[in-house]
Amino acid sequence: MKKTFEKNEPLFCILLILFYIIINSYCIQNFGLIDYRSAIINTGFSLFLIVLMNLLGRTRYYGITKIKNPTKYLFFIPLIFIPTVNLWNGININNSTSEIVFYILTMINIGFIEEIIFRGFLFKMMEKDNITIAIIVNAITFGIGHIVNLLNGAELIPTLMQMCYAVAIGYLFVIIFYKSKSLVPCIITHSLINSLSIFNVENSKSLYIVPAFLIVVPLVYAIYINKAVKE
Repeated sequence: MKKTFEKNEPLFCILLILFYIIINSYCIQNFGLIDYRSAIINTGFSLFLIVLMNLLGRTRYYGITKIKNPTKYLFFIPLIFIPTVNLWNGININNSTSEIVFYILTMINIGFIEEIIFRGFLFKMMEKDNITIAIIVNAITFGIGHIVNLLNGAELIPTLMQMCYAVAIGYLFVIIFYKSKSLVPCIITHSLINSLSIFNVENSKSLYIVPAFLIVVPLVYAIYINKAVKE
């Protein structure tokens, strides 16, 4: 299986991304993200990726490992602040406890799945040829990928802004992975951003402030890491 995968790695990565988009869109359109079925399906996908990485012998290769020299990353302080944007306008609790639990479980899995697929499979495949192009393509692909939300009922302007800051966050995450060889901090941060969104209170005053924050902070932090941390 490992030889077959390595021989057809580009095709496999594309199919994996398409499969994830289809599965995720199906869940959103048919169940919503607060339904137990979405949680079960996404958990199943996460388990599939874990089994696949083990069969390929690439668990550490795809970033499931401890980080090297964590003190060089400012103790990941900026990563702590990024998920808090969902709480800036207060805390919204309009869902039942079970719905919140299922939503958070789904979002934890989505954070894990997207990091493994984009930063793990896709980036590691591309970095063999040209690391700079691999980083740029990874960040842009991750951002553009959020256009799928339009097909799932999201509004145009918020989706376009989400795509912009997703590029910045994707760039930060791929730099962290490239420098540290670990996806763990990216998975944790991504999952927190997703999970806390259920408590978000919409406010027109922060419509542009939050996207600006999510673009500037990741970009500045990524530039710092790129310059300060040696491989």
